[in-house]
Amino acid sequence: MKKIGFLSFGHWANHPQYNARTASDTLLQSIDLAVAAEEIGIDGAYFRVHHFAKQLASPFPLLSAIGAKTSKIEIGTGVIDMRYENPLYMVEDAGAADLISGGRLQLGISRGSPEQVIDGWRYFGYEPLEGETDADMGRRKGLEFLEKLDGKGFAQPNPNPMFPNPPGLLRLEPFSSGLRDRIWWGAASNATAIWAAENGLHLQSSTLKEDESGKPFHIQQAEQIRLYKKAWKEAGHAHEPRISVSRSIFALVNDQDRYYFGNESNREDKIGLIEPDKRAIFGRSYAAEPDQLILDLAKDEAIQEADTVLLTIPNTLGVDYNVHVLSAILEHVAPGLGWR
Repeated sequence: MKKIGFLSFGHWANHPQYNARTASDTLLQSIDLAVAAEEIGIDGAYFRVHHFAKQLASPFPLLSAIGAKTSKIEIGTGVIDMRYENPLYMVEDAGAADLISGGRLQLGISRGSPEQVIDGWRYFGYEPLEGETDADMGRRKGLEFLEKLDGKGFAQPNPNPMFPNPPGLLRLEPFSSGLRDRIWWGAASNATAIWAAENGLHLQSSTLKEDESGKPFHIQQAEQIRLYKKAWKEAGHAHEPRISVSRSIFALVNDQDRYYFGNESNREDKIGLIEPDKRAIFGRSYAAEPDQLILDLAKDEAIQEADTVLLTIPNTLGVDYNVHVLSAILEHVAPGLGWR
């Protein structure tokens, strides 16, 4: 049994074949897709965050809107780049979104990946401390966010406040109990997966990771997950860890599917440089008739190690087609793999 969610990058462009041509299209269609996905039994609606791009960026208005229009589906991110964030303001936004949704927020954060502009976080007013890298800054801000989510008072109250204060130091409001235990870390390396486990963060592992052994992607990712599980157990956390992996999976059940994905060229892992000094491995896509898809996915070691699969979707093809993509997995593939 696995949870099955979708992950949208939220692209838009003024392209004749796109159903999402504007930011408004993408935002409103994201809400509609989450509502429809809940109706067909999908477990989670997750959204990528990219700055300076025609993609989804500030997640909390979108997550709050989805939370208000749904009742069961998990809502989250994969991932928020903490280099761009004010951790305290983010605590307030996340608390509000979680309360609106009734405690369904599953928030993925990370130190970030290469973006559209050079050091884009500088334009947001952030600089690494002396001796820090931007990755260090992202992790530091992530830990500050986690600390403030605990709801412990830390701010000295004004002796002459506008409104009466409770006794003691003040915390940020609104506070959402339990949210601290629903924060995930997007890890691209074995070391950061271990760091996430040590700090009580659930693990998100995408279709890309650092190439640390030269082995096939799914094997490297499975090894990463096992290291994470070992570190979690050694840390002795009270709550159970969760692990998601992202995959591009398309069941070819009609001519439209075959037209879009029948000649899918990404059926082998690829090697590249995501940063000048970091060799990365990009996981393959899966596109086949359902019976073949079941056989192929059963060999994916990382999927076997995870409890949640996030299906990356082609959001520009519109809500109806993406509901079809998700329904095809639920109906024709998930039962054969024991996911449902």
